[in-house]
Amino acid sequence: AVPLYRHIRRIQQLFWPILITLVSGGVLGVALTLAIAGALGADLSVLMSLSPKAATMPIAMLVAEQLGGLASLAAVFVMLTGVIATALGPLLLGWAGVDHPAARGLSYGINAHAIGTARALEEGDECGAFAALGMSLLGILIALFLPLVLG
Repeated sequence: AVPLYRHIRRIQQLFWPILITLVSGGVLGVALTLAIAGALGADLSVLMSLSPKAATMPIAMLVAEQLGGLASLAAVFVMLTGVIATALGPLLLGWAGVDHPAARGLSYGINAHAIGTARALEEGDECGAFAALGMSLLGILIALFLPLVLG
């Protein structure tokens, strides 16, 4: 909360880019996950367990149960997503030339959840603030809209 408060002006300045990134990243993350898993032959309960993996673990577990998936499987998918994204994120962001703390932080928060937010805080206060913001807002969007769309 403290880094978010310190960077509230920057967050307000970037409101529309943040919102567009969250919505497009969230929609693409869920859609591509379901498309790939469906193409590989995953059954409905696995698909519904995979769909909320972009949210933090408590949110993903509840949403997965609402959709007919397995909460424990959703927890595993969230954990794997966070660990893999945290391990590969700095490398991929470096290759892509993303060096702005706000962009890096938002990427960590959206893709790597709490583990990524901890990694972002190691990079700096602004990076950590945007990671916390991305993780929180994407969790809210998934909790609100995924059951409406898939339920």
